[in-house]
Amino acid sequence: MNIKPLHDRVVIEPSHKDKGGKTKSGIYLPETVDKERPEQGTVVAVGPGKFDEDGKRMPMSVKKGDSVLFTKYGPNEIKVDDKEYLIAKEEDILAILD
Repeated sequence: MNIKPLHDRVVIEPSHKDKGGKTKSGIYLPETVDKERPEQGTVVAVGPGKFDEDGKRMPMSVKKGDSVLFTKYGPNEIKVDDKEYLIAKEEDILAILD
């Protein structure tokens, strides 16, 4: 991949859910569940951070390789080399998963 995000942007590779079926707890999911936008993914590229009011660059709180939860409709979808990615602002990331 050859994407370099700017400012406080992050490139995320979304995690796709399994199609339909039964969950471990016994709940049946419809096949359309995979059509929903994912809310979890892995950070594949991070911008350098945005500037504060004094002109100093603020460090990013996520790094490449982090598994993250993000807002459902905040990121923009892009396709590079037949692979789907999301570009989100750092503020669209809700949590880092351990």
